[in-house]
Amino acid sequence: MTTPEAATETVAAANERAAHSLPFADDTDLVDAERGFIAALDPGVVTGADGTVLWDNDSYAFLKEPCPPTVNPSLWRQSGLVAKQGLFEVCERVYQVRGLDLSNMTLIEGETGVVVIDPLISRETAAAGLALYREHRGNRPVTGVIYTHSHIDHFGGVKGVTTEEDVAAGRCPILAPVGFVEHAVEENVYAGTAMARRAAYMYGAALPRGPRGGVGAGLGQTTSTGSPTLIMPTLYVSATGQVETVDGVCIEFQMTPGTEAPSEMNFYFPDFRALCMAENATHTLHNLLTLRGALVRDPHVWSKYLTESINRYAAKSDVLFASHHWPTWGSERLTEFLSLQRDLYGYLHDQTLRRINQGHTGIEIAEEIELPPALADAWHTRGYYGSVSHNVKAIYQRYMGWFDGNPAHLWEHPPVESATRHVEFMGGSAEVLRRARESFAAGDFRWVAQVVNYVIFAEPDNAEAKALQADTFEQLGYGAENGTWRNFYLTGAYELRNGSVGTPTKADAPDIAAALSVEQVFDAVSLRIDGPRAWSARIVIDWRVTDEDLVHRTQLSNGLLVHFDLDGEPTGADATLTLTRPVLLGVLVGGADIAKAIADGTVVAEGDVAKLVELAGYLDAPDPDFAIVTPD
Repeated sequence: MTTPEAATETVAAANERAAHSLPFADDTDLVDAERGFIAALDPGVVTGADGTVLWDNDSYAFLKEPCPPTVNPSLWRQSGLVAKQGLFEVCERVYQVRGLDLSNMTLIEGETGVVVIDPLISRETAAAGLALYREHRGNRPVTGVIYTHSHIDHFGGVKGVTTEEDVAAGRCPILAPVGFVEHAVEENVYAGTAMARRAAYMYGAALPRGPRGGVGAGLGQTTSTGSPTLIMPTLYVSATGQVETVDGVCIEFQMTPGTEAPSEMNFYFPDFRALCMAENATHTLHNLLTLRGALVRDPHVWSKYLTESINRYAAKSDVLFASHHWPTWGSERLTEFLSLQRDLYGYLHDQTLRRINQGHTGIEIAEEIELPPALADAWHTRGYYGSVSHNVKAIYQRYMGWFDGNPAHLWEHPPVESATRHVEFMGGSAEVLRRARESFAAGDFRWVAQVVNYVIFAEPDNAEAKALQADTFEQLGYGAENGTWRNFYLTGAYELRNGSVGTPTKADAPDIAAALSVEQVFDAVSLRIDGPRAWSARIVIDWRVTDEDLVHRTQLSNGLLVHFDLDGEPTGADATLTLTRPVLLGVLVGGADIAKAIADGTVVAEGDVAKLVELAGYLDAPDPDFAIVTPD
């Protein structure tokens, strides 16, 4: 494994300037992050049944040391706060487990047990967090679970805190915002392989920990690598003002769709004067478009929902907590916190649109936009997770799309062809690298990254180009205040030097696949059709799903798999397969052998079964190890 380089004088000097330009004497966040501490998990390591380390918070112990030149001091400060691990009291009967995964798990003590909010990513980390709580607060049963929204770090560990049997028996209701399952499944299945691969870059899960490696992702340290799970909700919240009581705990909900997630909700506990903001107000500027990929979020409605939160709940709240970071206490302080968060998203939205309507492109606006002093000077509005730069580009994308209106950009060459032509035009790879080294020495790392990328994509085996690009990414990472930018740069450098890290987190959670509806199953299958190979194919197959009393037709033509429910008695199919929904999931998503299922009678096949074999032959397999910093 190649050893990372030191920070150059350029980066070290920039980080030194940052250390003197920000209010590091303000220790309010430190006080809040440590307030209510009860105990830490010791050691702060969670392992799987086979002893594999799935989470290691102790690996961030180096963050207690002074900030080195290889880390932006603002990010070093944020990472040190986020890495604080253990069980904390938020207020009477409200507790949080922090530092055991990317997100927090909150526990509300009810009349007979404890209600869990957002049970982390993995079964194993959630179980460890619950065990820590029980060690210090008693062996209370879990009498309810609340998913604040549809991202996996807020539901994946549910089987570490409850069971399907308890949920089915009514002993543990699960509450979620309406639309939760559809969005959770679609995000993790439709483009799940690509998102998970890019998440390896975003969260830096494979990076060595240390001042020249992973220091955190700004929102949380990184992602656990255990087993994601899902239990279906038993109660969907659909309206702002809806009140539900779980184990004697009264909860009033605020719906916030289209903010940090397509399906999300905040909620208020009147008995505790406590406000949960889910992931809509945390101690960072959040993402409007995550670097791993997602649907572009709407900062306009995000801002409006924060205004609604202020008006409905701030004056009657004594504490605000969220699914990440530490709480804010005091009505006046939490009102100011919410107001600045609200202004942050609203300002970025309005000013980006103002500049769009003056003819500026996303990349131009991102380069020039500045936040007002009150926003720029607040720690919790800084870009540790989202950034002003990539959020402005996301707003441009939301309204204007990929095209900036310049015809020169309408039909550009794809990356390899473009790179080959650029390198030739610039005098060949040797000349490009010679001049790039000069730019590197001058500290112009953004330019070096751009031009050396041309060489790598034109000549994938050029070792000199890869080495220079790795050194360049490293320096860009060392200077980044944004945790995900640092992780992207350093993971890119790592892969250029050592090869692919693949996808460290599990992208194929069986519980999520099991939640697919019949419609979603065939949506997922249709995304794998190799269109060009299937151009001439004509295949009609009916799927008779007995336990849902429906017949679903798949129809392949012109390289497109169309599918729909049939009314009446079906006719005209090449083949008909009769099976249950679990079997359907197994053979189409879970990798079960359909030929074996037909042979043993689990699937009843009629008609030309060869057509099924033909259809399967047109399916491509997703690649969880696709190249990112090289063309292949």
